[in-house]
Amino acid sequence: MRLEVAIARKAFTNAAGERQDVLADFNFALGAGEVGVFVGPSGCGKSTMLKIVAGLDYDYQGHVAGPAGARIGMVFQEPRLLPWRSVDDNIRLAAPKVDDEKLSELFAVLELTAHRNHFPAELSLGLARRVALARAFAIQPDLLILDEPLASLDASLAARLRDQITTLVDGRSVTTLLVTHDVDDAARLGNRLFLLSPRPSRVLAELPIRTPRSARGEAEIAAIKADIARRINGDRTDRDAS
Repeated sequence: MRLEVAIARKAFTNAAGERQDVLADFNFALGAGEVGVFVGPSGCGKSTMLKIVAGLDYDYQGHVAGPAGARIGMVFQEPRLLPWRSVDDNIRLAAPKVDDEKLSELFAVLELTAHRNHFPAELSLGLARRVALARAFAIQPDLLILDEPLASLDASLAARLRDQITTLVDGRSVTTLLVTHDVDDAARLGNRLFLLSPRPSRVLAELPIRTPRSARGEAEIAAIKADIARRINGDRTDRDAS
């Protein structure tokens, strides 16, 4: 699916009754099967943008255009699993028609086979994040939204889950929006990178990556990360000078 987003303005009312702009002239587009990664400072409105795209927030000016009836899978910053349901039941509640064979394949990719009958309280954070990812993929989404799915994980676990995300995304060719603070995740996962400004957030730069994820060597990844750093630091220098 092709996704087109044009958010002219998104604002919140604070405790003092004042309106504060969060997003302004926030525009981007993603083609079918592309992974768009959004990198920006903390609190700039990345999660707010994802909720607008997901249809969870209609209080904004602008529009989001995609195919009618597109299935959306979303992974929030917290796993948000029902504590009184098993791993298997948590996923089947979201995807009641999921094929047993496909679900078993999904569990195998995410290393969850041994945890199907466990409850959320019995899972580590890394396992809980994998369950949330399995739940999003089980519905066979046309659009996948990932809000910092690797946050708070140690480096080795984050790397393993990142590889699992790559396997799932490449296998289904789903259009994906990923928010992260980690430029390494951005360089390894994205087809198109969007660098964001502080509030009110807008897209400062769009960086396409032509090399397929599986073919990116460490030298190219380092070059992409260096380009991101140059652009972020250059924009910061421009702001400080003004």
